[in-house]
Amino acid sequence: MVRSFGGGTTSVSSKMPGRDRARPSNCFVLSFDRPFIVAFTLFLPVLAAISFAAESPRDSDYDYDPPAAGSYSLPVIKPAADGALLDSNNKSVSLRDLTHGRVTVLSFIYTRCAAPKACPYATGVLNQIHDLSVDDKTLAKSMRLVSLSFDPEYDTPQRLAEHSENVRDQKSGCEWSFATAKSRAELETILAAYDQAVDKRTNPADPQGPLYHTLRVFLIDPEGRIRNIYSSGTLDPRLVVADVKTLLLEDARVSKQ
Repeated sequence: MVRSFGGGTTSVSSKMPGRDRARPSNCFVLSFDRPFIVAFTLFLPVLAAISFAAESPRDSDYDYDPPAAGSYSLPVIKPAADGALLDSNNKSVSLRDLTHGRVTVLSFIYTRCAAPKACPYATGVLNQIHDLSVDDKTLAKSMRLVSLSFDPEYDTPQRLAEHSENVRDQKSGCEWSFATAKSRAELETILAAYDQAVDKRTNPADPQGPLYHTLRVFLIDPEGRIRNIYSSGTLDPRLVVADVKTLLLEDARVSKQ
């Protein structure tokens, strides 16, 4: 069943308000009082994001320099919807539990997908971000990755467990959960809430997989609010990391108040 996108936007442009503004000077007075320590602590994630950007040069797909974390803001789009899931350990879990408490990158996938700019690409990007978190303690403890299958009949918990072993390079790093809906009815509700279009291909033996879908990856803040939606054209790992760190800086500032 085709899921329409209703009146929502299909993606949020990487050129969001504030991203193209001149960056403020990084100069500061070398003073070891408490304000300096707090400011420097908040600035560390920015340095990490800049380092990651430097190590990930431009390519033909993303020929631009990503913004520095914290140099822009991400508006709230809408609350992230809940739903009943089964994880790769065959345990019941709510989608809400996977979208609160940490900055979450949520990707809708199915394991039989072979379209090069769809599920394999999205999972590859999440794997790059997961690899980065292995050596970044802030990302490891404050970020979560979720791969949610919309093919529950085939993507059983056992298959998802096998899939997670195959696509994840590192065992340490941030939390990366694989799950699917507990029922087809529950799945339809989740897809509708996230405006995730999925349809069956005319030819079930299509080499790209039996299902057709748009690629949508969601950035969700610790309060469970969607802050960005990436498409195949904007899912740049450098940008996603900058966005994650921007939300972490925002959360740190709020907690200091």
